[in-house]
Order: sequence, then structure tokens, then C-alpha cells
Amino acid sequence: MDPIFLIFIGVFLVVIVLSILQAQRRKQEMRAYAQSKGLQYHEGNHRDFDRRFPAFSCLQRGHGRYASNVIIGELGPFAVCLFDYRYKTGSGKNETTHNFSAVMLDTGMPLQPLLIRQESFFDKVGEFLGFDDIDFESQEFSSKFFVKSPNKKWAYDILHQKAMEYLLLAPAFTIEFQGSTIMAYRDKRFSIADFDAALTVIQDLVQLFPDYLLREWKGK
Repeated sequence: MDPIFLIFIGVFLVVIVLSILQAQRRKQEMRAYAQSKGLQYHEGNHRDFDRRFPAFSCLQRGHGRYASNVIIGELGPFAVCLFDYRYKTGSGKNETTHNFSAVMLDTGMPLQPLLIRQESFFDKVGEFLGFDDIDFESQEFSSKFFVKSPNKKWAYDILHQKAMEYLLLAPAFTIEFQGSTIMAYRDKRFSIADFDAALTVIQDLVQLFPDYLLREWKGK
């Protein structure tokens, strides 16, 4: 048998074994993290997230989509869901697998759609071409973040001065409001510390919500 072919087979098997070990280590980390928070860990692939949460565009990307290492439960007054997510783009030799992680927090409040993420080069090109996002009085915030919402007043109410100051110093995540849920994610897999950071950012942002929304939420 061709030695080069044997080397190829050997490398392929090593990659498979390392991938399996990495997946097992991730499961163990996520299970331990869930236990430390008093949350429930669910093993296996969950292929219904795109249907359960159709408003979140990041869960509709590509094909072959599924969530894994799902953690659910309650932290304080909020229901939370933490998970890894995988999807594919292209096909055949051009197929690419993408992985990212996310945290979802159900506020129980009547939120309106809102997207907050770091501004990219392409956003700046779009702004030059007239495809503008929402600008704020804080030039520093407007230059760092891309903000989009069908209701500008809602965006201004949520992103008041203290909220903007907080986000400028907080770890960077893409933050999206849909329904009563807030999601924080990055286009890569989280470390365990990243899950904690994402939860903290969302929870802190909720605490900075304007009083009228908090009163409505509490039924006052």
C-alpha cells in the first residue's frame, strides 16, 4: 500500500480522535458549569432552535443547523438558555462548518426589536452609501457600535447615556432583542468565562432599562 496513503489515513484518524476528545471535554465543561449555576444541562443535538426562535437571524444561517450543549434554567427572575450552535454553508468541496455560542435571557418584558453590535468596515462603507444605522449623541458610542431598530425612540430609550457608557466598557457581544428575549453572542465558540460575561452584560443592561419599562414589567 502507498506510504503516502497510509500517512493520510493516519492523519485523518488522529483528527477524528482529537475531535471526539474535544467534544467530550466540552460536554464535561458545560455540564460542570450548569451544575455550578444550578441549571440543567441537556446533551445531544437540538435541531429545532431555528423554528423555536425564528426572529433571531443568526439561528437561520446556512443549513444543517443545530444547537448542542444546551443549558437552561432560571437565574434570579429570568429564564436563561445557553448553548453552542453549528451550521454549514456551501456544499461539496466548498462546504464550511461554522460554530458560535450564545446566551438567551427571557426578560418577561414587552421588548421591541433592537440590534447592537460593534461597527465593522462594511458598516462604514454602507454609511457612506447612505445605508445608515441609528446615531446617538455620544460620538464615541456611534463610531464603535452599529445599532438598528424599526423604532428609533425605543433605541434611544434603551441606550441612554448610562447604558452607552456601560457598553463602551463592557465585553463586546452582538446583542439582539426579539419578543421578550435578549440574546448575546459572538461569531465564535464561547469559553466558559465568555458565558459568564455574556450573562452579566445582558443582566446589567436590563437593570439599566428606563423606569417606565421596569414599572410595566413589575405591574406597577
